Amino acid sequence: MGKLDPIYSEFETEEEAQAYETWFRAQVQAALDSPEPDVPHDQVMAEIDSIIEKHRAAQARMGG
Repeated sequence: MGKLDPIYSEFETEEEAQAYETWFRAQVQAALDSPEPDVPHDQVMAEIDSIIEKHRAAQARMGG
């Protein structure tokens, strides 16, 4: 079990890093294989901006 330097890796061991890499690649492949329609970047950003603005407005109403 090889230890990794925390300055260079967020994982403690090479096994943890490899497990994450395997999981991540599977998630990316699943997304690429998905039959769901693509969502344009501008639409996603507009939705995120709206969510952020709603949270900011709610915080302002609460005095924060």
